[in-house]
Amino acid sequence: MELLINNKKYTVEPHQDESLLSVLRHQLDLTGSKYGCGEGACGACTVLINGTAVRSCMTKAESAAGKNITTIEGLEKNGKLHPVQQAFLKVDVFQCSYCASGMIMSAVSLLEKNPKPSTQDIMRSMQGNICRCGTHPRIVKAIQEASKV
Repeated sequence: MELLINNKKYTVEPHQDESLLSVLRHQLDLTGSKYGCGEGACGACTVLINGTAVRSCMTKAESAAGKNITTIEGLEKNGKLHPVQQAFLKVDVFQCSYCASGMIMSAVSLLEKNPKPSTQDIMRSMQGNICRCGTHPRIVKAIQEASKV
């Protein structure tokens, strides 16, 4: 099976019903997406499929064939971080950073659909991502910062 990930084609052989997260991490060594809850509730495994944030732990690898998959590793272009990544660093969002890639990917998806979200839009969009450190106010601030770019 062929997957298009970060604008590069990969040939993989997933096991029956294997998750996209498992293929990314174990077959392709793309470890930026994290395994958190395994139930799609925490958002640590978030990737973009055709620009939409999805939980890769709940997405069967075979269902992603023929679609454009973007992982956290694919946001940086020519040595330059994505504006959302820059904003998260500027605002000093994270403490432990386990949720970082999922938060960033969800924020990128939000801003692609709504470049100037309200605070309520941001809070609603990010509800599926959990930060155990409690840095949600800084996450909202970083997304607002990125929306200014």
